[in-house]
Amino acid sequence: MMLSNIVLVGMPGSGKSTVGVILAKLTSRDFVDTDILIQKTDGRSLQNILDEDGYLALRSIEERMLCGLECRNHVIATGGSAVYSRAAMEHLRADGIVVFLDVDLAVLESRELSLDSRGIAKRPDQSFAELFEERFVLYSAYADLVIACSYLSHEKVCAHVMDSLRHYFSDKP
Repeated sequence: MMLSNIVLVGMPGSGKSTVGVILAKLTSRDFVDTDILIQKTDGRSLQNILDEDGYLALRSIEERMLCGLECRNHVIATGGSAVYSRAAMEHLRADGIVVFLDVDLAVLESRELSLDSRGIAKRPDQSFAELFEERFVLYSAYADLVIACSYLSHEKVCAHVMDSLRHYFSDKP
């Protein structure tokens, strides 16, 4: 495969972090979880950033961190709101392939996501369903590959990603 980074995008609870760790092992790449980078850099949890500064501040911090991210041969699990920044997504796409882990809203809602403490950058008046609809369009627009993974184990998701990557690159001149 002739790519550097594999960039995972998707809703909170879609499995980006867990799939990312497994995928990094399978592809002999390092793993970066950008939510953890933000927390380490800022010295606060995502939820604390939201509570103290608001959702737009978290998105701004995320954009700066993503635009400054310089790595090769990594699997990168982005925060769910990374797709709000065109600059960040273009930066990530410049040296990688964007994989959208697509999980149905009903499946996400059935998972115990701790939405009130998870640090999700959304408007205070916005429901999770509204957030899903808004972000789905963005994930789809930036994705090079879309993996339908609502009812798959993390290992099966990784197998589908690997297979999709092989097909993606075999179809390229």
